[in-house]
Amino acid sequence: MKTPKRSFKKIIQKLKSYYGPPLPRKTNDPFALILWEKVAYLVDDVKRERIFDELREKVGLLQSDILNASTDQLDEITKAQRHSSKLKECALLAFNEFGGDLNAVLKLPVAKSIKALRQFPGIGEPGAEKILLFTGTQPIMALDSNGLRVLLRLGFGEEKKNYTASYRSVREAIADEVRDDCDTLLEAHQLLRQHGKSICKTNKPRCNDCPVNQVCLFFLNR
Repeated sequence: MKTPKRSFKKIIQKLKSYYGPPLPRKTNDPFALILWEKVAYLVDDVKRERIFDELREKVGLLQSDILNASTDQLDEITKAQRHSSKLKECALLAFNEFGGDLNAVLKLPVAKSIKALRQFPGIGEPGAEKILLFTGTQPIMALDSNGLRVLLRLGFGEEKKNYTASYRSVREAIADEVRDDCDTLLEAHQLLRQHGKSICKTNKPRCNDCPVNQVCLFFLNR
């Protein structure tokens, strides 16, 4: 079968036409973005947003807010003690290592910013890059697991033995088409994530409903 010609830019355009423009991001504050990741685990976006909003309303999203809150109060919001302890751990780290100012971390060279952000529990290289993108600091095509799966199935890059290698393979494959613009890349991140969660799922993907299946190797080779 002849390999279909794929354009990253055109794929994003088709996804935007199909889903519409993504909703505005919940926050662009670096510490709040870390809290967004740590308030819950393996929950859908609706539940995560509900927990995050409750944390904002009842406690606050500053490091001092988290440190001053009681464990019981955080437990009641997160419904899991391990998340309460992670929130406290993140706030302590922000104060002890960065003087409570993560915006200063964003001003470092990219590699140093990523290294600093990776000190927070559960924040790997993709998560650190996502923070740099979502804060508008660096135009990096950050991908979550959904976006990575979508692009691999489409035929960008190769699936490797580990997640990091697969991630880098995809990033290299789309590098020439990626614009040096945070807003454009953030939109691409959100659209790829939405597509991976709604149609291009891990199990039982809805390939027949996919707006980009005509250039998808996964679909064409089934």
